[in-house]
Amino acid sequence: MAPTEPPPHRRPGAALHPLPPALEPGRPVTALAPMQDVTGHAFMGLIAGFGPPDLFFTEYFRAHPHSSLEPHILHSIDANPTGRPVFAQIIGDSPTEVLRTALGLLDHPVAGIDLNMGCPAPKVYKKNAGGGLLRDLERVRAIFESLRPRIPGRFTVKMRIGFDHTADFDALLDLVDAFDVDLLSLHARTVRELYHADPHYEFITRAVGRLRCPVLANGNITSADTALRILRETGAAGVMVGRSAIRYPWIFTQIHRRLRGLDPQPVRLSQVRNYIDRLYEALRDPARPPEATVARLKKFLNFVGQGVDPDGAFLHAMRRTRTPEELFMVCDRHLLRPGDPVFPEEPYPGVLARPNRESAAQSCGL
Repeated sequence: MAPTEPPPHRRPGAALHPLPPALEPGRPVTALAPMQDVTGHAFMGLIAGFGPPDLFFTEYFRAHPHSSLEPHILHSIDANPTGRPVFAQIIGDSPTEVLRTALGLLDHPVAGIDLNMGCPAPKVYKKNAGGGLLRDLERVRAIFESLRPRIPGRFTVKMRIGFDHTADFDALLDLVDAFDVDLLSLHARTVRELYHADPHYEFITRAVGRLRCPVLANGNITSADTALRILRETGAAGVMVGRSAIRYPWIFTQIHRRLRGLDPQPVRLSQVRNYIDRLYEALRDPARPPEATVARLKKFLNFVGQGVDPDGAFLHAMRRTRTPEELFMVCDRHLLRPGDPVFPEEPYPGVLARPNRESAAQSCGL
């Protein structure tokens, strides 16, 4: 595919629609990555309570001939609990249906419309949506052509560096530039690499050098120190954090402190124990049995447990609980220790959030 000439009306280095004002003007931007079945109203509000990022992105709205705007995702927009701007994310492969969904979302207080071109879940990309779009640049062009003229405000894109290769990467960047995309959030792996391979941050550097819109670096942003290193290496306008915000909800506060030249404040295991209580209350549905809340909470604790002990003993015990009483006993035993040790910013090496498999669907969008 031949590179697309950029439109003449944009000045170099400028987005058509600037991002919303940051919490700390003049400093790099932080964003919570959209994670399906995670970044709903309750979790967004919880993260904001620990120190919000500059930007939030919703779970994805599906766009297909029979789709409608999912009420529970709309709730995170209409009753935004964060005090920060929220972008509405869409996933789909039909230019007509993606546009219909976007126009419906513009009736709500969204900061912008975000197109998902990065979800690595097989059930998504086999339908040519999410990361599957990266195999079909003409389809990408058609969706951009449908969306950009009809979105009066911010149009943003989240994508990976390719599907199973990176040969089309520069052509994808040319499309991003040609169609006035206002922000690119770039996960530095291919779709096929899921979350296994080391991120290829040099592609973020390439995107920063080629595009006029800001670029957020995404992929393995595990701590404030990692965020600053990647910002220095790539020149990105900011970072987007996903799974690490589940494990360590203080990460945005720590990043902002680092950006101001301050040392992060240590987090103690007792604070993690309190976080788990808050998670349970945020996820609890009075209409469902407590065991259902425990089952859902475990998906979050799989990440939290990566920083509790280097042997994975907490994860082993936590996964075998069924009731709130059993779960909280395990939490007390592992987190309320003499001396109240520090909870490490980085996960322990080799302690896996999902043993024996990588469930892309549960964290689609990271």
